Amino acid sequence: MEKELLFERIKGMILSSSKKPKYMSISTVKVADILGVRPKDVEEELQRLVHEGKLIKSKLEEAPHSEVYSLP
Repeated sequence: MEKELLFERIKGMILSSSKKPKYMSISTVKVADILGVRPKDVEEELQRLVHEGKLIKSKLEEAPHSEVYSLP
């Protein structure tokens, strides 16, 4: 899986979010289906993007306590 392609897709999803501040709860299964790869590959690449500082991963304090991604 190409990391930059995933980053551009995720970045577009976050920027199109109507939430303020902009963030997105990402379903690795749905993204994997769109890109035609395994969900595990998407999760691994998302972790690399977080580690590189291209994405910020946090958890919602309120229900449903989803993991969300935002841009730095």
